[in-house]
Amino acid sequence: MTSSYRNFEELKEREIEDRDYRIRIDLKDGHVLVMAPHGGKIEPGTAEIAEAIAGNDHSFYSFEGLKEDGNSVLHIESHLFDEPHALQAAEKADIVITVHGQIDQKDAFVMFGGLNDGLCSEIKCQLEASGFQTRPPTKGLEGIDPMNICNRGRSRCGVQLEISRKIRDSLRTNRDQLHSFVSAIRRAIQLYLPNE
Repeated sequence: MTSSYRNFEELKEREIEDRDYRIRIDLKDGHVLVMAPHGGKIEPGTAEIAEAIAGNDHSFYSFEGLKEDGNSVLHIESHLFDEPHALQAAEKADIVITVHGQIDQKDAFVMFGGLNDGLCSEIKCQLEASGFQTRPPTKGLEGIDPMNICNRGRSRCGVQLEISRKIRDSLRTNRDQLHSFVSAIRRAIQLYLPNE
């Protein structure tokens, strides 16, 4: 999905906060920030998944589309995403994990991007052990641009999760599956952090 806006300043000039979009932030520790930069009706389910992963001990941020329709206009590409609260939250975290919605509705899978190969590998391992399918990122979803919001934490290397629509829809209706998915990612974070 390409951006209609090249940065947040452009978006803010034409869209109204709390009518067209909203920003939610809950800052906790300084280690991990879990973000949904395309939450709400932009990429449905991503904010809820990110918030569940953050839980009570990691920081959380979401930018959420609220329009009745046409929320895709609010999609700012990850390497252009410069909403000020998001940048401030990222700069306070060691590692940023972003949750995105991949559009595939037929297959259930998660793709991994970002510059943090170690944490990507750990999350992949834990998700697969919990029965979820994973795939390498397709072209354009690698998350390797240093300006990608997932790579804007203090370590300058984060993780970009691309979750297919089929999984997101399933996680929304199946609480046990959501718990299994979130637990796998939180376990991976716990296993990875001591190595930092």
